[in-house]
Amino acid sequence: MRRLLVADLGLLPYAEALELQRAVARARISGAIGDDLLLLVEHPPVITLGRGTKSGNLLAAPALLAARGVELFEVDRGGDVTFHGPGQLVGYPIVDLKQHRRDLHWYLRQVEEALIRGLAGLGIAGERNVGFTGVWTGGRKLASIGVHARDWVTWHGFALNVTTDLSYFDLMVPCGIAEVTMSSVARELGLEGGATTSLARQVRERVVEGFAEVFSLSPLVMEPVELDRLAASVAP
Repeated sequence: MRRLLVADLGLLPYAEALELQRAVARARISGAIGDDLLLLVEHPPVITLGRGTKSGNLLAAPALLAARGVELFEVDRGGDVTFHGPGQLVGYPIVDLKQHRRDLHWYLRQVEEALIRGLAGLGIAGERNVGFTGVWTGGRKLASIGVHARDWVTWHGFALNVTTDLSYFDLMVPCGIAEVTMSSVARELGLEGGATTSLARQVRERVVEGFAEVFSLSPLVMEPVELDRLAASVAP
């Protein structure tokens, strides 16, 4: 079975994670990295504006964002405005679709399925919302997804709210969906304010299992220092 290299990067500023993703994608495209990867990370508070962001969906003025310590980035992923921050599991799959199926719509559904399977392992019934990308439960949104690809190699990915401070989503129209209700794994399980470290570990494990199952890959932990070395092997 082919491998899924899994690197847990811990807390990392968004700009650093973005550059690392691009470097890893270059290495995957060139063949310097021969396996698909899943980069797991947590970011300090940041709002990102995807290619589909509509005017007016960012509700907060720059002064308010600064007061709350929230960075702002325009990025090349699909989708609208979203938030990343503490208490989220952010995943960046670097997947060569030439080895799976050359279809970005199919890929988005696979990412949703991986998260739905991961949530099922936690006792949460994840679901899709027809017409929208992401994962919901009971009509409440748990995970946002936005991707980009070059030469059929993907980057960007998903943000799953685990113990996230959901008030940050009041700064925007999340993913451009009016009146959406955002939720978190902790809220759905009635664990807000509980054992967050243990919950975060469980969520990571279940999500990795979900990705490995959906893409028929065998997960293998990769140390960040080895990832950095391979990413640096291909010049921009």
